Amino acid sequence: MHFNPNSPIGVFDSGVGGLTVVRALMERLPFESIQYFGDTARVPYGVKSVETIAHYTTQIAQYLLEREVKLLIIACNTMASVSAQVVRDLSPVPVLDVIEAGALSALAATETRRIGVIGTPTTINSNAYARAIHEVEPDARVVSQACALFVPLVEEGWLDHPVTRLTAQEYLKPVLAEKVDTLVLGCTHYPLLKPLLADVAGPQTTLVDSAEAMAERTAALLTDLDLHTPSRTPADYHFHVTDVPLRFQTIGERFLGRSLNNVHVVKW
Repeated sequence: MHFNPNSPIGVFDSGVGGLTVVRALMERLPFESIQYFGDTARVPYGVKSVETIAHYTTQIAQYLLEREVKLLIIACNTMASVSAQVVRDLSPVPVLDVIEAGALSALAATETRRIGVIGTPTTINSNAYARAIHEVEPDARVVSQACALFVPLVEEGWLDHPVTRLTAQEYLKPVLAEKVDTLVLGCTHYPLLKPLLADVAGPQTTLVDSAEAMAERTAALLTDLDLHTPSRTPADYHFHVTDVPLRFQTIGERFLGRSLNNVHVVKW
């Protein structure tokens, strides 16, 4: 099937966390235009049923496909853990997801095949990272830890706060006790905590940033399919959300690392 290299990349998430993936894509692929969708009215997804998450994910994927994107990126670990195959089944364009990208990067980084994964309770309970890692390397030892408090701490802006540091020390204690040499940041909020987590984990532990991993996977896929945009003009970025919560601009710009313009509110 022929895809248009000039078309934008479609990225979607249950809220604003996927903006860390957009940020990594902007840095890695500065000429690629991006259409981002954040379901800010229905976040969080982690407390919803599998059926509901699959329904919402399908709805958003269809919305972006109508905007003639050349590639879909599931930038939400919860969506990816539940619905990646559903999206692949319906999409005429290639689909990448953060779990596969993070798992492959972890396997490339580890020397001992002892890998830690931190994420939201829904992502960890889905066992999606362990499955993705074991599909490639059945003998790998995967130690998973749910970190329910990290998302609210990040959204509060407490990126290097004593409370966040103590929380990280508690969460990572059982993971580090298993002598992992690689730690997957299995939530798109977590890259903002990378300096603190690196400090707590220590220099012997390699951190795998799911946003950076996704940007590398995207660049490789565009090369393989000859889909890099030929344009060398500034890229076009549009952000579609289902609600504009009170602190949306503040949190969104923190995640994106720049001002957030071209925001469109979608009413289903």
